[in-house]
Amino acid sequence: MSESPNGDSRSIGQLFAAATAEMSALVHDEIALAKAELRQDAKRAAFGSGALIGAVTLLFFAVPMLSFASAYGLQALGLTLGWSFLIVFGAFVVLALLLAAFAYGRFKKVKKPERSIASAKETAAVLQKAKPHPRELSDGAVPALGSGATEASRLLPTAKAPARAKM
Repeated sequence: MSESPNGDSRSIGQLFAAATAEMSALVHDEIALAKAELRQDAKRAAFGSGALIGAVTLLFFAVPMLSFASAYGLQALGLTLGWSFLIVFGAFVVLALLLAAFAYGRFKKVKKPERSIASAKETAAVLQKAKPHPRELSDGAVPALGSGATEASRLLPTAKAPARAKM
């Protein structure tokens, strides 16, 4: 086997296997990055959901309190038992608003996996620009690739052309 101009003495099969392994590792790393980002955002969404459920629960309990407070307030028309129910209702509403603001802040921090998307776009751009480079034959000539033929198809033996002993 002749050594390529850049000093690499690996065969086409070895180069293809190395490229496939590198591409597989790249895809696995990008998937791992996406999983890590989504796991972090899922935790934020879970905490925000818990706070929102808490806010809804407090509002659910606040409605009967308002009803009791209104009924007792209309009956008493003074600072009596009704007003105390109204104060409790106000406290529940304030707590519900605080939890809702906390949940809103948590949901606002949930983002799409920007690093994974950028990395995938970068990889796709590099792969789109990749073109096969013609290699020298054993006699030193660089054959032209004609009519849609790729370098791999030129190097692979076909039924019409016998396989070369060594390249």
